[in-house]
Amino acid sequence: MGRLLAVAILSSVAFAQSSSSAGSKPAQDQRVQAASRPESAFGSPTALPPTPRGKSTVIGGAIRGVDRVRDQFTLNVFGGRTLKVLYDERTQVYRDGLRSALRDLRPGDHVSVETVLDGTTLFARSIHLLSAVPEGECQGQVLSYNPGDRELTVRDALSRQPVKLQVPAGTAIVRQGQAASASSDSGFPGLATGSLISVKFQSDNKGHGVASKIVILAVPGAAFVFVGNVTFLDLRSGLLVLVDPRDDKRYEVSFDSARFPMSHELHEGADLTVTADFDGARYVASKIAINSPSDK
Repeated sequence: MGRLLAVAILSSVAFAQSSSSAGSKPAQDQRVQAASRPESAFGSPTALPPTPRGKSTVIGGAIRGVDRVRDQFTLNVFGGRTLKVLYDERTQVYRDGLRSALRDLRPGDHVSVETVLDGTTLFARSIHLLSAVPEGECQGQVLSYNPGDRELTVRDALSRQPVKLQVPAGTAIVRQGQAASASSDSGFPGLATGSLISVKFQSDNKGHGVASKIVILAVPGAAFVFVGNVTFLDLRSGLLVLVDPRDDKRYEVSFDSARFPMSHELHEGADLTVTADFDGARYVASKIAINSPSDK
Protein backbone atom coordinates (compact mmCIF):
# COMPACT_ATOMS: atom_id res chain seq x y z
CA MET A 1 0.00 0.00 0.00
CA GLY A 2 2.85 2.34 0.87
CA ARG A 3 4.49 1.68 -2.47
CA LEU A 4 1.26 2.46 -4.32
CA LEU A 5 0.88 5.73 -2.40
CA ALA A 6 4.49 6.78 -3.17
CA VAL A 7 4.02 6.01 -6.88
CA ALA A 8 0.82 8.05 -6.97
CA ILE A 9 2.53 11.03 -5.29
CA LEU A 10 5.53 10.92 -7.68
CA SER A 11 3.20 10.67 -10.68
CA SER A 12 1.27 13.73 -9.49
CA VAL A 13 4.47 15.75 -9.01
CA ALA A 14 5.78 14.76 -12.47
CA PHE A 15 2.46 15.72 -14.09
CA ALA A 16 2.42 19.06 -12.29
CA GLN A 17 5.98 19.87 -13.38
CA SER A 18 5.17 18.89 -16.97
CA SER A 19 2.06 21.11 -16.97
CA SER A 20 3.98 24.01 -15.41
CA SER A 21 6.76 23.70 -17.99
CA ALA A 22 4.31 23.53 -20.88
CA GLY A 23 2.36 26.53 -19.57
CA SER A 24 5.42 28.70 -18.98
CA LYS A 25 7.04 28.12 -22.40
CA PRO A 26 4.66 30.40 -24.37
CA ALA A 27 5.11 33.12 -21.75
CA GLN A 28 8.87 32.78 -21.98
CA ASP A 29 8.67 32.90 -25.78
CA GLN A 30 6.60 36.07 -25.57
CA ARG A 31 9.12 37.70 -23.26
CA VAL A 32 11.98 36.76 -25.57
CA GLN A 33 10.11 38.10 -28.62
CA ALA A 34 9.24 41.33 -26.79
CA ALA A 35 12.84 41.80 -25.73
CA SER A 36 14.06 41.20 -29.27
CA ARG A 37 11.81 43.86 -30.78
CA PRO A 38 13.72 47.12 -31.30
CA GLU A 39 12.21 50.01 -29.41
CA SER A 40 12.31 53.55 -30.69
CA ALA A 41 13.62 56.50 -28.73
CA PHE A 42 10.04 57.21 -27.76
CA GLY A 43 9.74 53.98 -25.70
CA SER A 44 7.50 51.95 -28.00
CA PRO A 45 8.28 49.49 -30.79
CA THR A 46 6.71 51.80 -33.37
CA ALA A 47 8.52 53.47 -36.25
CA LEU A 48 10.23 56.79 -35.61
CA PRO A 49 8.54 59.93 -36.99
CA PRO A 50 9.95 61.60 -40.10
CA THR A 51 13.07 63.71 -39.72
CA PRO A 52 12.14 67.33 -38.82
CA ARG A 53 11.75 69.52 -41.87
CA GLY A 54 13.00 73.03 -42.32
CA LYS A 55 16.14 74.86 -43.32
CA SER A 56 19.26 73.09 -42.10
CA THR A 57 22.41 74.72 -40.77
CA VAL A 58 25.88 73.21 -40.81
CA ILE A 59 27.80 73.73 -37.56
CA GLY A 60 31.46 72.83 -37.10
CA GLY A 61 33.14 72.13 -33.79
CA ALA A 62 34.41 69.50 -31.38
CA ILE A 63 32.33 67.11 -29.28
CA ARG A 64 32.83 67.82 -25.58
CA GLY A 65 30.60 65.10 -24.17
CA VAL A 66 28.11 62.43 -25.28
CA ASP A 67 25.04 61.58 -23.18
CA ARG A 68 23.87 58.20 -24.47
CA VAL A 69 20.96 58.10 -22.00
CA ARG A 70 19.36 61.33 -23.23
CA ASP A 71 20.61 60.83 -26.82
CA GLN A 72 22.38 64.17 -26.98
CA PHE A 73 25.89 65.56 -27.18
CA THR A 74 27.54 68.84 -26.27
CA LEU A 75 29.28 70.60 -29.13
CA ASN A 76 32.06 73.13 -28.59
CA VAL A 77 31.55 75.46 -31.54
CA PHE A 78 34.52 77.44 -32.81
CA GLY A 79 33.93 80.99 -31.63
CA GLY A 80 33.54 80.29 -27.92
CA ARG A 81 30.04 78.83 -27.47
CA THR A 82 28.53 75.43 -26.70
CA LEU A 83 25.35 73.82 -28.02
CA LYS A 84 23.27 70.81 -26.99
CA VAL A 85 22.38 68.69 -30.02
CA LEU A 86 19.89 65.80 -30.00
CA TYR A 87 20.25 62.67 -32.12
CA ASP A 88 18.55 59.28 -32.59
CA GLU A 89 18.35 56.39 -35.06
CA ARG A 90 17.35 58.81 -37.84
CA THR A 91 20.72 60.58 -37.61
CA GLN A 92 23.21 59.55 -40.30
CA VAL A 93 26.85 59.30 -39.18
CA TYR A 94 29.89 59.37 -41.47
CA ARG A 95 33.63 59.25 -40.84
CA ASP A 96 35.67 60.87 -43.60
CA GLY A 97 32.78 60.22 -46.00
CA LEU A 98 32.16 56.57 -45.05
CA ARG A 99 29.09 55.38 -43.14
CA SER A 100 29.67 54.93 -39.43
CA ALA A 101 27.57 54.28 -36.30
CA LEU A 102 26.21 56.45 -33.49
CA ARG A 103 28.28 54.47 -30.99
CA ASP A 104 31.41 55.85 -32.69
CA LEU A 105 30.74 59.38 -31.36
CA ARG A 106 33.49 60.24 -28.88
CA PRO A 107 34.45 63.36 -26.90
CA GLY A 108 37.20 65.24 -28.72
CA ASP A 109 36.01 64.27 -32.21
CA HIS A 110 36.05 67.12 -34.74
CA VAL A 111 32.68 67.12 -36.47
CA SER A 112 30.57 68.92 -39.02
CA VAL A 113 26.90 68.63 -38.00
CA GLU A 114 23.90 69.29 -40.23
CA THR A 115 21.26 70.54 -37.79
CA VAL A 116 17.60 71.47 -38.02
CA LEU A 117 15.27 72.96 -35.42
CA ASP A 118 12.89 70.42 -33.86
CA GLY A 119 10.60 72.68 -31.89
CA THR A 120 13.02 74.63 -29.71
CA THR A 121 15.84 72.09 -29.79
CA LEU A 122 18.57 71.32 -32.31
CA PHE A 123 18.39 67.91 -33.99
CA ALA A 124 21.28 66.36 -35.92
CA ARG A 125 20.25 65.18 -39.39
CA SER A 126 23.78 64.03 -40.10
CA ILE A 127 27.12 64.02 -38.31
CA HIS A 128 30.41 63.96 -40.22
CA LEU A 129 33.40 62.86 -38.16
CA LEU A 130 36.45 64.48 -39.69
CA SER A 131 40.17 63.88 -39.44
CA ALA A 132 40.78 67.54 -40.35
CA VAL A 133 39.41 70.57 -38.51
CA PRO A 134 36.03 71.47 -40.11
CA GLU A 135 34.69 74.83 -41.16
CA GLY A 136 31.94 76.42 -39.08
CA GLU A 137 29.12 78.77 -40.00
CA CYS A 138 26.96 81.20 -38.08
CA GLN A 139 24.28 83.72 -38.98
CA GLY A 140 23.12 86.62 -36.88
CA GLN A 141 23.43 90.30 -36.07
CA VAL A 142 26.62 92.31 -35.62
CA LEU A 143 27.01 93.46 -32.03
CA SER A 144 30.35 95.15 -32.57
CA TYR A 145 33.40 95.31 -34.82
CA ASN A 146 36.73 96.61 -33.55
CA PRO A 147 38.89 97.67 -36.51
CA GLY A 148 41.95 97.92 -34.27
CA ASP A 149 42.21 94.22 -33.38
CA ARG A 150 39.82 93.19 -36.20
CA GLU A 151 37.53 91.38 -33.76
CA LEU A 152 33.92 90.81 -34.82
CA THR A 153 31.20 89.96 -32.29
CA VAL A 154 28.00 88.41 -33.64
CA ARG A 155 24.76 87.45 -31.86
CA ASP A 156 24.13 84.03 -33.37
CA ALA A 157 20.55 83.33 -34.50
CA LEU A 158 20.61 79.75 -33.14
CA SER A 159 22.14 80.09 -29.70
CA ARG A 160 21.51 83.81 -29.07
CA GLN A 161 24.99 83.85 -27.54
CA PRO A 162 27.76 86.17 -28.77
CA VAL A 163 30.36 84.66 -31.09
CA LYS A 164 33.77 86.35 -31.33
CA LEU A 165 35.67 86.01 -34.61
CA GLN A 166 38.87 87.39 -36.06
CA VAL A 167 38.58 89.05 -39.49
CA PRO A 168 41.97 88.89 -41.24
CA ALA A 169 42.90 91.45 -43.88
CA GLY A 170 41.64 90.33 -47.28
CA THR A 171 38.69 88.36 -45.92
CA ALA A 172 36.02 88.06 -48.64
CA ILE A 173 33.10 90.31 -47.70
CA VAL A 174 30.15 89.79 -50.02
CA ARG A 175 26.86 91.62 -50.31
CA GLN A 176 24.01 89.20 -50.93
CA GLY A 177 23.02 89.27 -54.59
CA GLN A 178 26.15 91.14 -55.65
CA ALA A 179 29.50 90.01 -57.01
CA ALA A 180 32.04 88.89 -54.41
CA SER A 181 34.61 91.45 -53.34
CA ALA A 182 37.62 91.14 -51.07
CA SER A 183 37.91 94.01 -48.64
CA SER A 184 40.63 94.98 -46.21
CA ASP A 185 38.90 98.25 -45.33
CA SER A 186 38.50 98.23 -41.55
CA GLY A 187 35.62 100.67 -41.89
CA PHE A 188 33.62 98.48 -44.24
CA PRO A 189 29.99 99.64 -43.65
CA GLY A 190 28.62 96.10 -43.88
CA LEU A 191 30.08 95.36 -40.43
CA ALA A 192 28.19 98.21 -38.76
CA THR A 193 26.38 97.41 -35.52
CA GLY A 194 22.96 95.95 -36.28
CA SER A 195 23.88 94.47 -39.66
CA LEU A 196 22.63 90.98 -40.46
CA ILE A 197 25.45 88.74 -41.69
CA SER A 198 26.35 85.12 -42.41
CA VAL A 199 29.92 84.05 -41.62
CA LYS A 200 32.00 81.03 -42.55
CA PHE A 201 35.00 80.50 -40.32
CA GLN A 202 37.69 78.05 -39.30
CA SER A 203 39.64 77.45 -36.11
CA ASP A 204 43.23 78.50 -35.67
CA ASN A 205 45.73 76.44 -33.68
CA LYS A 206 44.52 78.11 -30.48
CA GLY A 207 40.85 77.25 -31.06
CA HIS A 208 39.82 80.80 -32.00
CA GLY A 209 37.34 81.35 -34.83
CA VAL A 210 38.82 83.03 -37.92
CA ALA A 211 36.41 84.34 -40.57
CA SER A 212 37.04 83.11 -44.11
CA LYS A 213 33.95 84.65 -45.77
CA ILE A 214 31.31 87.16 -44.64
CA VAL A 215 28.01 87.64 -46.46
CA ILE A 216 26.18 90.92 -45.74
CA LEU A 217 22.45 90.18 -45.64
CA ALA A 218 21.16 93.59 -44.53
CA VAL A 219 22.54 96.85 -43.09
CA PRO A 220 20.56 99.43 -41.06
CA GLY A 221 18.84 101.93 -43.34
CA ALA A 222 18.91 99.70 -46.41
CA ALA A 223 15.73 99.28 -48.46
CA PHE A 224 14.50 95.93 -49.74
CA VAL A 225 11.80 94.82 -52.14
CA PHE A 226 10.13 91.50 -51.33
CA VAL A 227 7.73 89.70 -53.65
CA GLY A 228 5.76 86.64 -52.60
CA ASN A 229 2.74 85.07 -50.95
CA VAL A 230 1.64 85.87 -47.39
CA THR A 231 2.00 82.84 -45.09
CA PHE A 232 1.07 84.65 -41.84
CA LEU A 233 -0.87 87.83 -41.12
CA ASP A 234 -1.68 89.66 -37.86
CA LEU A 235 -3.42 92.97 -38.55
CA ARG A 236 -3.67 93.83 -34.85
CA SER A 237 0.08 93.70 -34.24
CA GLY A 238 0.93 94.79 -37.79
CA LEU A 239 3.00 91.81 -38.85
CA LEU A 240 3.05 89.80 -42.04
CA VAL A 241 5.30 86.98 -43.19
CA LEU A 242 5.85 86.23 -46.85
CA VAL A 243 7.96 83.75 -48.77
CA ASP A 244 9.94 85.23 -51.64
CA PRO A 245 10.25 82.59 -54.41
CA ARG A 246 13.43 84.24 -55.70
CA ASP A 247 15.42 82.88 -52.76
CA ASP A 248 12.74 80.69 -51.10
CA LYS A 249 13.19 82.51 -47.76
CA ARG A 250 10.66 83.76 -45.20
CA TYR A 251 10.65 87.46 -44.34
CA GLU A 252 8.86 89.05 -41.37
CA VAL A 253 7.72 92.58 -42.18
CA SER A 254 6.19 95.03 -39.71
CA PHE A 255 3.66 97.58 -40.94
CA ASP A 256 1.31 100.26 -39.60
CA SER A 257 -2.18 99.40 -40.83
CA ALA A 258 -3.22 103.04 -40.34
CA ARG A 259 -0.74 104.03 -43.06
CA PHE A 260 -2.12 101.49 -45.50
CA PRO A 261 -5.89 101.82 -46.09
CA MET A 262 -5.78 98.70 -48.27
CA SER A 263 -4.61 96.56 -45.32
CA HIS A 264 -8.19 95.29 -44.82
CA GLU A 265 -7.79 93.57 -48.19
CA LEU A 266 -4.76 91.61 -47.02
CA HIS A 267 -5.17 87.91 -46.30
CA GLU A 268 -3.03 84.80 -46.06
CA GLY A 269 -2.13 83.61 -49.54
CA ALA A 270 -2.21 87.12 -51.02
CA ASP A 271 0.52 87.86 -53.58
CA LEU A 272 2.31 91.05 -52.52
CA THR A 273 5.17 93.34 -53.45
CA VAL A 274 6.51 94.96 -50.28
CA THR A 275 9.14 97.68 -50.04
CA ALA A 276 10.68 97.70 -46.58
CA ASP A 277 13.50 99.41 -44.70
CA PHE A 278 15.74 97.52 -42.31
CA ASP A 279 16.09 99.56 -39.11
CA GLY A 280 18.68 97.36 -37.45
CA ALA A 281 16.12 95.16 -35.72
CA ARG A 282 13.33 94.48 -38.20
CA TYR A 283 11.99 95.11 -41.70
CA VAL A 284 9.44 97.98 -41.71
CA ALA A 285 7.13 98.35 -44.71
CA SER A 286 7.10 101.68 -46.55
CA LYS A 287 4.98 100.41 -49.45
CA ILE A 288 2.63 97.44 -49.90
CA ALA A 289 1.01 96.51 -53.20
CA ILE A 290 -1.30 93.58 -53.96
CA ASN A 291 -0.24 91.94 -57.21
CA SER A 292 -2.83 91.02 -59.79
CA PRO A 293 -2.42 88.08 -62.21
CA SER A 294 -1.70 90.56 -65.01
CA ASP A 295 1.33 91.86 -63.09
CA LYS A 296 3.12 88.54 -63.63
